[in-house]
Amino acid sequence: MTSWRKQAVQLIQADYNRSADTHLFRVDAPALTRVDLYLKDESTHPTGSLKHRLARSLFLHAICNGWIREGKPVIEASSGSTAVSEAYFAKLLGLEFIAVMPATTSQQKIAAIEFYGGTCHLVEDPTTIGAVSQQLADDTGGHFVDQFTYAERATDWRGSNNIAESIFEQMSSERFPVPKWVVMCPGTGGTSATIGRYIRYRCEDTKLLVVDPENSVFYDCYAQERNDLTLTCGSRIEGIGRPRCEKSFVPTVIDEMRQVPDAASIGAMRALEKTLGRRPGGSTGTNFYGVCQLAAEMLARGDEGSIVSLMCDGGERYANTYYNDAWLEEHHIHIRPYEEQVLTFLGTGRWEAL
Repeated sequence: MTSWRKQAVQLIQADYNRSADTHLFRVDAPALTRVDLYLKDESTHPTGSLKHRLARSLFLHAICNGWIREGKPVIEASSGSTAVSEAYFAKLLGLEFIAVMPATTSQQKIAAIEFYGGTCHLVEDPTTIGAVSQQLADDTGGHFVDQFTYAERATDWRGSNNIAESIFEQMSSERFPVPKWVVMCPGTGGTSATIGRYIRYRCEDTKLLVVDPENSVFYDCYAQERNDLTLTCGSRIEGIGRPRCEKSFVPTVIDEMRQVPDAASIGAMRALEKTLGRRPGGSTGTNFYGVCQLAAEMLARGDEGSIVSLMCDGGERYANTYYNDAWLEEHHIHIRPYEEQVLTFLGTGRWEAL
């Protein structure tokens, strides 16, 4: 191993030792007497999101394969959080970083990438970010990380303190230690693949629900058992949903998929803000709407148990969008019925159909 490569791996491993795990906390919902809800708070990573884990794994994977090299730029196709985390690791290693992203990406995420020394290359057509990234890599002699291909293979899904192993260890002393369900939204598909594989590897009785936002093709690919479907537009819930079925999406490890309206994602996000006293991001709202649906169904059947999901990132990056009523009105997203639906459920245990 070259001296640069050895030093790069050691620097990333040291970062891992400083920030190896995140808290799992229980959502306060006294009306749900026999169903416990948990969120694993991935917003506490150094770069503020679940994608810190992914970026670390992708960098180690590419360095050890000899793809990321000293003095050569690193390029990624990302709508935000992955790029923020990869910019962090590129800065750690003294490498140039270029993020190719849709022009609609929030200014807060662009600022976060630039804070870590990254450059943002904005494109009008979100379906072209992969092709543009590869072209930049070819032109500069750099490496296109390609999270959408490598997310599911860069992480050791059997354990090694991955997110799935961490969830089950942190749940071990709870009232219902083995979750009935884990709920996850797909961005690349890598995290759902890791969790689904781990559940099967450990022979757990837990089921995996994957919730997909509007304008994402993953749900249709799962329902139709196809991987060739595409859309011509991108998701409005940043960081999740894709216009094509990415290679990291593994539908065969998923027990159930549901599609969540954008208004429900943002309404659940706002309800969760009032419940937690802190702001989650939009993808956390997508997760939590699925959590509440499952919990309501369990209560209706007289079941008991626990449901675990993720707080993917914090809401500070979405102050001008999901937390801005004028932005919601401009985009004709009417969240109030869904926000009230979730708050009513958490307070009374009643799920009122919309």
